[in-house]
Amino acid sequence: MFKGSMTALITPFADGKVDEKAFKALVERQVAEGTHALVPCGTTGESPTLTHDEHMAVTEICIAAVKGRVPVMAGCGSNATAEAVALARHAADAGADATLVVTPYYNKPTQAGLYAHFKAVHDACDLPLFIYNIPGRSVVDMSVETMARLAELPHIVGVKDATADLNRPVQTREAIGGDFIQISGEDATVVPFLEAGGVGCISVTANIAPRECADLHEAWMKGDMETVNEINNRLLPVHDVLFCESSPGPVKYAASLMGLCSDELRLPLCEIAEESKQKVQAALDAAGLLP
Repeated sequence: MFKGSMTALITPFADGKVDEKAFKALVERQVAEGTHALVPCGTTGESPTLTHDEHMAVTEICIAAVKGRVPVMAGCGSNATAEAVALARHAADAGADATLVVTPYYNKPTQAGLYAHFKAVHDACDLPLFIYNIPGRSVVDMSVETMARLAELPHIVGVKDATADLNRPVQTREAIGGDFIQISGEDATVVPFLEAGGVGCISVTANIAPRECADLHEAWMKGDMETVNEINNRLLPVHDVLFCESSPGPVKYAASLMGLCSDELRLPLCEIAEESKQKVQAALDAAGLLP
C-alpha cells in the first residue's frame, strides 16, 4: 500500500490558524497530480507546534478530503508516549491507513526506551506503524538491532529513514528482510535509497512538484532509468534549496510563490531570509516549476 511518492504535507496557516480551505486544495492537487500516499502532521506539517485539537483536525481533514483515493499515513509522533498513543488511537478512529511515529525527541531515550515507546504505541493501536528515524532532529538514532526487535511485532511494518546514511537500508534489509518497508525521508538521496532496497520517499519537494516526484517513482517501478535520472537531475537543486533554512520554511515560501498557500510559519520558525527567498525562486525557475 505504501510505495512511490508520498508527500509530507505542509500545514497552511492564515492569521495564526490552520487554513482549512488551502489545506483541502493542497490535498486535492496532490491526488490529481498522481501522488501515491499522503502524510499529514509530520515534521513538514509543523506538528510540534500544532495544538492537540489542531493535530487531530488536520488528520481528519486530510482523510475526509482524500475520500479513499490514496492511502493516508497519519503523523502520530510525540516525545511523550501517552500523547503518541492518544494520537495513534485517534488516527485509527478517523480512518487513517497507517501511523508514522517519530523517535522521541529531546528526552534522549536509550535503545531500551525506544523499544518500550514504540511497543506501547503498537499495543494501543491496530494500524500498521512506520518508525520515523530522524536523528538530525530527534537527537537519538534507533539502531538496526532495535528496529529488528520491533519488526517482530505484527503491526510494525516499516521505517521512514531520514538518517542520510545510505548504508542503513542495506543493513536494515539484511537484518530484517525484504518485507520490511523502507521509505526514504531524504529527497536528495532517493535514487540511491531505492537502489539499496527502498520502495518510496516521504517527500518535502512533492508539496510543490507532485507530478514530477510521482513520475520519478513510476519510472523507477518500470525500470525506466533514463526518465528517473532526468527528473532526479532536474529536481536536485530544488531538493537542496528547500533545506537552505529549517524546513518547512523554504517549501512554504515556494508554495506561496506558486499561489498554493501563504508562507506563514509557527514560532519558533519564522519567515526565511531574503537571500534564501532568492535562492528558492531561482531553483524553482530553473526546474520549470513556476508559471
